Amino acid sequence: MTTSLPPQPLSPLDGRYRGAVAGLADYLSEAGLNRARVEVEVEWIITLTDRSLFGSTPLTAEQKQSLRALYEEFGPAEIAWLAEKEAVTRHDVKAVEYLVRDRLATLGLDAVAELTHFACTSEDINSASYALTVRRAVETVWLPKLREVTATLGDLAREHRDAAMLSRTHGQPATPSTMGKELAVFVWRLERVARQIESGEYLAKFSGATGTWSAHLSAAPDVDWPALSREFIEGLGLGFNVLTTQIESHDWQVELYDRVRHAGGILHNLATDVWTYISLGFFAQIPVAGATGSSTMPHKINPIRFENAEANLEIAGGLLQTLASTLVTSRMQRDLTDSTTQRNIGVAFGHSLLALDNLQRGLGEILLAREVLLADLDANWEVLAEAIQTVVRAEIVAGRSQITDPYALLKELTRGRRVGGAELVAFVEGLDIGADAKARLAALTPATYTGLADRLVDEV
Repeated sequence: MTTSLPPQPLSPLDGRYRGAVAGLADYLSEAGLNRARVEVEVEWIITLTDRSLFGSTPLTAEQKQSLRALYEEFGPAEIAWLAEKEAVTRHDVKAVEYLVRDRLATLGLDAVAELTHFACTSEDINSASYALTVRRAVETVWLPKLREVTATLGDLAREHRDAAMLSRTHGQPATPSTMGKELAVFVWRLERVARQIESGEYLAKFSGATGTWSAHLSAAPDVDWPALSREFIEGLGLGFNVLTTQIESHDWQVELYDRVRHAGGILHNLATDVWTYISLGFFAQIPVAGATGSSTMPHKINPIRFENAEANLEIAGGLLQTLASTLVTSRMQRDLTDSTTQRNIGVAFGHSLLALDNLQRGLGEILLAREVLLADLDANWEVLAEAIQTVVRAEIVAGRSQITDPYALLKELTRGRRVGGAELVAFVEGLDIGADAKARLAALTPATYTGLADRLVDEV
């Protein structure tokens, strides 16, 4: 009989890859969510007492600081307390309410205990808490890592801006570019999506059981509860959703996860392209001391960083798509499908962050083999056919050529076969075009036929 192992993390994010994703746990873990819930509960008490509602008096600065310490110093004791209480209540938000009430008694603030969770449904607390934790995780952990990868990519683009390389459209030799320009394309794409993510909203609701402020008005009909709720939510640094059911409708989350998934798709494209460039020999990998590439082939240095990134981006993309497609719908005024789904937000961002970490490492472990790029170009002079037939067309329009079908002429010369430099020069010399055009074409090589590629790098 096999003996049981000691307790082990089921997810590799909490085991093998913990070091790369630990920063997210401060926000997107169960403890991070509960800390935010305590924050919302505490700040709601302070908001109500600041307005002296129901005969309460404003708390002193010292009392407010003591109360805020409940979430600012939230730690192992609170985590254990909540786990024990939830085992009884079977309700996570109710356990948080009891924690705050317990601490109010400890602080001698029993007089305001009934303002804890006042007129709130769980989703008032949750919508604000998720918005806070997701915003903080994105802004302090995920986006900075995306910016690091983009910055590294930008540095490589500038370094290799003039490194001519043969393009491969449909996998076939095509008009040359530069490695710098091709990397700059990814920088441009990532920066655009990053700006969209940075400008996204993080919304919360605070309007009671079905979004109508019914209980609030029953207790204090003269208070402008929608205005007070808006002020409270915006005071947390969030956007306010005034028109909801029991839950905030999660549309901001759908938008965010779709954009993060979009960024992941671009990164996946980057990973597979760099992997291919490595396989072509365009990039050489820097050996890491002591590392093993293959258990049986000692010569190998495998592009594992890019393969790891590729796989984790696929996992993250699948989870983000599930989050977006599930959270967009809630039956009638509320169902619980969103509750268990949202507990996987951290898993989705964890795999995405792990991919970013691998890309960052991988981009730092490659060197451009310019001699390989030049040899590849020199073996594919036929790509200049585009330039020749385009110049001939211009010469025809200018009245300096009587050629009738320049495309067919070059197609017959180059399609499906290799053409050397000397052969192309001889072909150009025999063309019915002006002397300046002939000289321009005769001087052209695959390595110099890169257009504005070098200059385009300045766009990022």
